[in-house]
Amino acid sequence: MKSSSNKIVNDPVWGFIELDSDLHVELIEHPYFQRLRRIKQLGLSSLVYPGANHTRFEHAIGSMHLVRSAIDVLKNKGNKITSDEEEGVMAALLLHDIGHGPFSHALEQTIVQGVSHEELSLIYMDELNRELDGRLTLAIDIFLNRYPKQFLHQLVSSQLDMDRLDFLKRDSFYSGVSEGVVSSERIIKMLNVKNDQLVVEVKGIYSVEKFLIARRLMYWQVYLHKTVISAEHTMIKLLQRASDLTRGGQDIPATSHLALFLNRKIKAEDFRSADLTIRKQAINHFSYLDDSDILCTLKLWMEHSDPILSYLSRALINRRLFKIKLSGTSFPEHKINNLKQLSVDTFKVTPGEADFFVIEGEITNSAYDEEVGTIRILYKNGKLKDIKEASDINLEGLTKTVRKHFVCYPGEILTR
Repeated sequence: MKSSSNKIVNDPVWGFIELDSDLHVELIEHPYFQRLRRIKQLGLSSLVYPGANHTRFEHAIGSMHLVRSAIDVLKNKGNKITSDEEEGVMAALLLHDIGHGPFSHALEQTIVQGVSHEELSLIYMDELNRELDGRLTLAIDIFLNRYPKQFLHQLVSSQLDMDRLDFLKRDSFYSGVSEGVVSSERIIKMLNVKNDQLVVEVKGIYSVEKFLIARRLMYWQVYLHKTVISAEHTMIKLLQRASDLTRGGQDIPATSHLALFLNRKIKAEDFRSADLTIRKQAINHFSYLDDSDILCTLKLWMEHSDPILSYLSRALINRRLFKIKLSGTSFPEHKINNLKQLSVDTFKVTPGEADFFVIEGEITNSAYDEEVGTIRILYKNGKLKDIKEASDINLEGLTKTVRKHFVCYPGEILTR
């Protein structure tokens, strides 16, 4: 595992992070991973929190750092973890987000429909594994929960994984939202393994409670902030419009790699193709897409002859974002129809095109989804309890999925 020449990353959240594995250094230096420097961790959230310009590159390295700390703690408590397993689980954390595209959630619903960033991450891992002659096989097995030691997978993906511990603290740091600050170091110090399951010793119960509450608050205040939701769904509609116009034969300028996806010359199934040439082409072209492709292209579209494309582009570039209303119930149909008619009258578009101006949807928030997994508290007598039972505060509210409906629309349609 040791590298012939150690490298150090100075991270503003965790301090100095040592890279002492040749495999990890090779992965970080690969163009597929370097692309993450150009992908914002929080997408359009910087339109609300100006400091939130950190990248998925930083987050991936931070997550890898935390899992190294967790492995050290677990080994010191007598849990057997080999050097190969340590290198594998760290590589899995390093690559867990490598499939994210620019403004990934908007991209998944528009120009790369039918393939999620999770699936793309695995596709990239497989491709890298071929290039590295199978040296990522163990990391992939851990990532997919195929490795016999299940607790290693839980460090990568679970209710209390290193991914979540890093992004909560990192996103809180850069956004300035203090509610996301969690005692990551203390939680890691309290980790242990029981019956091949990752558990938290009882002394860490209050830190886990804070983690769950912080997760819920960060979703409402940052990830699901209503202005961010408005911006993200405007981006989705914008990319849909560009794709529709392109496939309709119109000349829509874009960077060369983005144009391939807008024209559907590269499709979701190409990433899964049995033909190595087709699959490699899709992977390579996607690896060149980053935030700058989208933003540069939006500036071109601001002056496009299509009024919908130009209006939506100007709305995002100039931060003239749609108004948004939230409700615990779906909005009455007559109110939505009224907004659409106002859009038709204001922008001189067809009733069908009004859908680009009046955007409906819903958001959900669940801090502790028991279907995904549980957080188990280990008592000194060896007994285990779910955090809900172990906690002396009522965590029932955190297990419920809160659902809110939203509608976005241009503010000027109400001022005519």
